[in-house]
Amino acid sequence: MQTLGIREARRLALARAGLLRPEWTGMPSRAAGSGRRARAAAHAVVERFGYLQLDTVSIAGARSHALVLLSRIQGMSPGYPETLLRPGEPLFEYWGHAACWMPLDLYPTFRFRRDDFAKRPKWRAFRGEHRTLERELLARMRNDGPLKSADLEGNDHGPWWDHRPAKRLMVGLWAAGRVAVRERRGFHRSYDLPERVIPDTLLKRRASASDSVRELLYRAIEGHGWAQTGTLAATWMLTNKRREIAAALEELRGQGRIEACALVDGSGKKPRGWIRPEDLELAARLERARPRRDGAVLLSPFDPVLWDRKRVKLLFGFDQILEIFKPAPQRRYGYYCLPVLAGEELLGRIDLKANRGAGVLRALSVHIEPGGSRSEQAVRRDLAHRAIERLAGALGLLPQYGKG
Repeated sequence: MQTLGIREARRLALARAGLLRPEWTGMPSRAAGSGRRARAAAHAVVERFGYLQLDTVSIAGARSHALVLLSRIQGMSPGYPETLLRPGEPLFEYWGHAACWMPLDLYPTFRFRRDDFAKRPKWRAFRGEHRTLERELLARMRNDGPLKSADLEGNDHGPWWDHRPAKRLMVGLWAAGRVAVRERRGFHRSYDLPERVIPDTLLKRRASASDSVRELLYRAIEGHGWAQTGTLAATWMLTNKRREIAAALEELRGQGRIEACALVDGSGKKPRGWIRPEDLELAARLERARPRRDGAVLLSPFDPVLWDRKRVKLLFGFDQILEIFKPAPQRRYGYYCLPVLAGEELLGRIDLKANRGAGVLRALSVHIEPGGSRSEQAVRRDLAHRAIERLAGALGLLPQYGKG
């Protein structure tokens, strides 16, 4: 079995994530505005991971999917990421480990998930209760065109199970593949018939569940660099598929596309994972490199590098904490903290609140990780401030500090 050190695995993760210099990542780092270069750069990020996770929270001046792109592509128009899902673009929206935009060529790969959802007893019972409503919704789309969420009648307040039947039915039809998300405007979905959204060749392409699991696991390894089986499965929410996952990984290893690789973490433990042969070579080169620390950047808490909190702790020694759902008095750091990456170190976290009307991005709190000398702490704080200034500039806002 191959082995990899923590530093090698960490640098490899950052390289595959597009967070080191372009010569290490193979990805663009600059693209001005919202033209062809910005489009190509944005799609390169989505292609690298196989997904771009969506989230509704915009308190930091942009939603998570925009923050992921802005942290990697300097000069991109801050509003451009919101326009990525449009008719004719090579993306579709579906469930990965969360709601995501994904490369269109993965649409057939998720047939097993659409079929699994369609067979769920609760969904079948709900759908059976609303057959007439389903026929009406599909007829409206067929005759009148796409339907927005706002077009669906009823009361949209309260928890999921209280949502109006039309909206709940539409979301279920989307999960089952009976409709597709055509686009998002103002982050609101527009639904349409799949044949108007997905190319016919992809709609007709058949992918077995075993082929799909194998393809998804390989795409996950491509994005992560080195990863344990649990992380690979969680990347695509592959639950209750332990045997299929084990078989797919062994097949990939037999094909020479991946290798088993243990992580040497200095504690005597050797967590086992997987890596591509070409990334083993890249990791060896990165081990001798010296990542720059002057390009500090703020990352979305849902960044592909950060959403797996156990992995973050293992590779970076950093506790990735999300406190959105905690009452304010129970929060340790803040409502929506963005971790600060400088070089290969996650050195702190910043709670941000944008005020577009005032034209400012306010840092409500700046928390620097403990340890090191007083001068080292001062350097880290300076880097954190640079990261705030970089994001503020990307958003067209002025940085401010404090809750005032």
